[in-house]
Amino acid sequence: MSVAVVMGSASDAPVMDGAVEALREFSVPVEVRVLSAHRTPDDTMDFARNAASRGIRVLIAGAGGAAHLAGVLAAASSLPVIGVPIATGELRGLDALLATVQMPRGVPVATVAVNGAKNAGLLAVRILALEDERLAEALTRHLDASAAQVRAADEELQKRYADPRGSYAETSDGTEPRLGTLPG
Repeated sequence: MSVAVVMGSASDAPVMDGAVEALREFSVPVEVRVLSAHRTPDDTMDFARNAASRGIRVLIAGAGGAAHLAGVLAAASSLPVIGVPIATGELRGLDALLATVQMPRGVPVATVAVNGAKNAGLLAVRILALEDERLAEALTRHLDASAAQVRAADEELQKRYADPRGSYAETSDGTEPRLGTLPG
């Protein structure tokens, strides 16, 4: 059971590293490829058609500009496809986002944020965890650790910004402030 991380160009690797790192954090085997929907369409279609038979269970596709890679993979495979729009050029990823998210009926592609490869990797882990108890337990530990970090940050900031005068500040005449007024 593995995940393929496919990108339209080797220049997309710095963004797509986020997906690879997220998958490796959970010890999910990953296959990384450069395939182009426009320059190597036959290779891309062959890859998608044969992915499931090689043990791949989720395809993650990152592309910028016209960003047709995720759609081509989804058209040629019944595996779940997660698209990662990559920011390039003057439109800073808006073109890739729209190309990735606007798929025709019957060719679904889940789409994460522009340059959101880490979330794509985490979404792939969630998909795989539906059928893998070990992975589901690891995902639960990851989510618990993330929640603990937020709670710790919340506690720290509450202490840092605690009003030394109490939970609310009294007005200068000793009464509680009325709604719409400032203490002073």
